[in-house]
Amino acid sequence: MGIYLSSPKTEKFSEDGGNDRVKYGLSSMQGWRATMEDAHAAIPDLDASTSFFGVYDGHGGKVVAKFCAKYLHQQVLKHEAYLHGDIGTSVQKAFFRMDEMMRGQRGWRELAALGDKLNKFTGMIEGLIWSPKNGDGNNHVDDWAFEEGPHSDFSGPTSGCTACVAIIRENQLIVSNAGDSRCVISRKGQAYNLSRDHKPDLEVERERILKAGGFIHAGRVNGSLNLARAIGDMEFKQNKFLPPEKQIVTANPDVNTVRSISSSYITLFVL
Repeated sequence: MGIYLSSPKTEKFSEDGGNDRVKYGLSSMQGWRATMEDAHAAIPDLDASTSFFGVYDGHGGKVVAKFCAKYLHQQVLKHEAYLHGDIGTSVQKAFFRMDEMMRGQRGWRELAALGDKLNKFTGMIEGLIWSPKNGDGNNHVDDWAFEEGPHSDFSGPTSGCTACVAIIRENQLIVSNAGDSRCVISRKGQAYNLSRDHKPDLEVERERILKAGGFIHAGRVNGSLNLARAIGDMEFKQNKFLPPEKQIVTANPDVNTVRSISSSYITLFVL
């Protein structure tokens, strides 16, 4: 999905940081895409004992990846399960919450503010209809109350992103993944996968897709998307009789917990 350049953009953006518990480094490159569609969040101090790292690989545009980079970690903190130490449940709920927040007037306004410049010929902004009522994004952590307005019936973006999140608390690592971004841990020079690519031809994915009324053609969901799980892509999540985890495409992540991670190296990457 997306438009490709005649030659790749190879300039890299890199940074590093950390605290007394963890150190991190990151680097990104646009490559062949017409725009940079990926985003990340590196938050070594999510709270006093927890660090959060996430990579979000956008497709069909960058807005969903940017939305997740801005809000997903906030929603992890907000969920009641997090307060009781159940990080796995809180991050799973945060993945689903992204789809909920991107619907309606407020979701539309935030996505429009995060999007590219308006295409004056099509009136479109990465799949979203432009409106003079689009507003600036904000960093409020609240209940994301429903807003009345011209886009109150907005069902969410047609673009989407994968999400691979690593949360470190003391000597424990929680990895949540939806899509085909990956997490790898290195121990004594040996690499171990902590995530699995969610492709339509996997039996569990195929079964859900077909039961939800979708189909697979040429390895793609409904002949379009080569992923079986993602945040956004709301055109595949319109069956009102099914819960979010049983839609044609779902944001439901696999959650993997690893204990005793001292002296380990953890890598998140998008493909």
